[in-house]
Amino acid sequence: MTEKFFTIGKLSSKTGCKPETIRYYEQVGLLFEPTRSESGYRLYDYDGLKRLNFILHSRELGFSQNSIRELLHLVDKGEYTCEQVEAMVQGQLKEIRLKISQLKVLESALSDMAQKCEKGKTPDCPIVDLLFKVD
Repeated sequence: MTEKFFTIGKLSSKTGCKPETIRYYEQVGLLFEPTRSESGYRLYDYDGLKRLNFILHSRELGFSQNSIRELLHLVDKGEYTCEQVEAMVQGQLKEIRLKISQLKVLESALSDMAQKCEKGKTPDCPIVDLLFKVD
């Protein structure tokens, strides 16, 4: 690592995270307040880069902001166990499996609706009729 500090623009380009999002993560306490240059620019160190990557990877895996905060709190205290982290991952996996199940139901319903379409050129559409249907 040749650079000691990164501006928010450099951090953004290294991570693909927009500067507004970086500032938001600071505001909600996921990222530590960075040091400032004499002219007031934010200066992030390598630990800030690693922490932002941790947040971004966690978000990609669907972890909520609160879960990420909890994980970071454990890491910051240095008192976490692999068992604790694995339990959080198992919880996230359970949520993802539930979402997949719900999406499969939606997929089936939409597929059934699409099959009812006659692809006609008139405004008479069975899909619209199904959407307006009152049980």
